[in-house]
Amino acid sequence: MEIIGYAAAILIGVSLGLIGGGGSILTVPVLVYLFGIDAFLATEYSLFVVGISSLVGSVSYFKKGLVNFKMALIFGIPSVISIFLTRIYLLPLIPEEVVRMQHFTITRNIFLLLIFAGLMILASYKMIKSNSSEQPLESMMTKNNNLRAAGQGSIVGILTGLVGAGGGFMIIPALVNLLKIPMKVAIGTSLVIISLNSLIGFFSSVNHTKIEWKLLISITAIAVAGIIIGSQLSKKINGKKLKSVFGWFILVMGVYIITKEIFL
Repeated sequence: MEIIGYAAAILIGVSLGLIGGGGSILTVPVLVYLFGIDAFLATEYSLFVVGISSLVGSVSYFKKGLVNFKMALIFGIPSVISIFLTRIYLLPLIPEEVVRMQHFTITRNIFLLLIFAGLMILASYKMIKSNSSEQPLESMMTKNNNLRAAGQGSIVGILTGLVGAGGGFMIIPALVNLLKIPMKVAIGTSLVIISLNSLIGFFSSVNHTKIEWKLLISITAIAVAGIIIGSQLSKKINGKKLKSVFGWFILVMGVYIITKEIFL
């Protein structure tokens, strides 16, 4: 299963490099189901894998002048604060057994995976409907856009801190719709935000977790190779055309996780 897991790690990186998001939503399921890592620990590992991969991927966009650091700060600062608070204070509050009935128990691991599956389904919807994400939202007041983006950054931060997802599927539409950033700049800026969020989230709670560094670094190295491949492919392939296909794949994965954790 580990061989399949490493192959999936390449896909995580390729997705991040090609469309600026989506790959991170696969990281926790890959770690849990293919590498056999505890779901709670997988959220920590995911932050490192996604953070390093996104950081490497953002370099090529930075060199092309496709990163807007001002917008990264508007979105990123509230997100970082939310991640820190979530990892330090909220996540430890989740009990080992969240719900217990006669013949049915939802443990912390299952609870986190169910939240993640719901996030995957939301991400898949946004990817399948990706064409609408490029349409300006005329009903939104321009003067409120920065505030709205900051608010959405806080939401992304909570989700990143809770389940270890980078949140690119929420960041890119926010940058395009609220801050009126061109798509390619939004992808580069998203990678910067994701790397910042994920790495701060990882190092804010790493002291409370026993990390198997050899495994983590090997998975990360494969994902980094994937994001380099994805960044090169982005020059030749229109990532927007792949979003809906990738979205359907994530939808199937999300439904599978819910079915496996509750009914199997």
